[in-house]
Amino acid sequence: MRVQFVLSEIGVGLRRNLTMTFAVVISVALSLALTGGALLANKQVSSMKGYWYDKVEVTIYMCNKADAATTPNCAKGAVTADQKAQILSDLKKLPVVKKVYYESEQGAYKNYKEQFKGTPLVNSITPDQMEQNYRVKLKDPTKFAVVASAFNGRPGVQSVVDQRKVLQNLFDLLNGMTRVAYVVLAFMLTVAMLLIVNTVRVSAFSRRRETGIMRLVGASSFYIQMPFIMEAAFAGLVGAGLACIMLLGGRYFLIDNGLDLQEKIPLVSFLGWGPVIQVLPLVLLIGVAMPALAAFVALRRYLKV
Repeated sequence: MRVQFVLSEIGVGLRRNLTMTFAVVISVALSLALTGGALLANKQVSSMKGYWYDKVEVTIYMCNKADAATTPNCAKGAVTADQKAQILSDLKKLPVVKKVYYESEQGAYKNYKEQFKGTPLVNSITPDQMEQNYRVKLKDPTKFAVVASAFNGRPGVQSVVDQRKVLQNLFDLLNGMTRVAYVVLAFMLTVAMLLIVNTVRVSAFSRRRETGIMRLVGASSFYIQMPFIMEAAFAGLVGAGLACIMLLGGRYFLIDNGLDLQEKIPLVSFLGWGPVIQVLPLVLLIGVAMPALAAFVALRRYLKV
């Protein structure tokens, strides 16, 4: 009998405040969709970091004739065979080095032409302007400083370049965008909470006569509050369900079909369905718990039972 009463009260409350309930559902759906999107974006950036940082290399560029006039360290001219051999020997002795690849001037020029094919830059330099280099694969990409300190300023070495610096700018931008998304979702969740509190208060005010009678006959605070809390939780659950549909639809239309980003941007390994599905239970949990908690707090202050 009590369960039937609670369920009937939930139905009455939802019908009486249909417009505000709809607003709560939409607000919760948008907030939680943004929450899930921000969590997935953070996972995507972390995944990209792990993928690309594992592939980055340290490149040791050696002096050529053209560098003699522009680089103090190359004032004595191009790197000699003995200097190259010593650099390679010292590289192989470093415990942080996993593998070393050599690239000649002709090889560097060929790669340059392939990289800038079809652009005005392709004919801007000649093979003798390219530097021989050693591309160093590290066991731990974070140990760039070990190689840099060992070879920067050495005779025959023009410069030591860490590819992580190039990628770091991109990842800083992506992390900044993720932080902005978290700020926006915090604002959206706050708006949703305020809307839920106001909706519960309006619902409680419209049924103040019934709750007054229940207090007079000795109903417990929990029994009086339960229909309002369940209304808010139900609206939150519906909103969370819509948020889950938006997240699944976004993954499907952005990556698998529609924009087909995976096909257009093959260099980025986009998250699969697994991480998206893992986020959904959290979205549903927040969707139920957040409105229920907001309703509980609002009722304790409003009904004073």
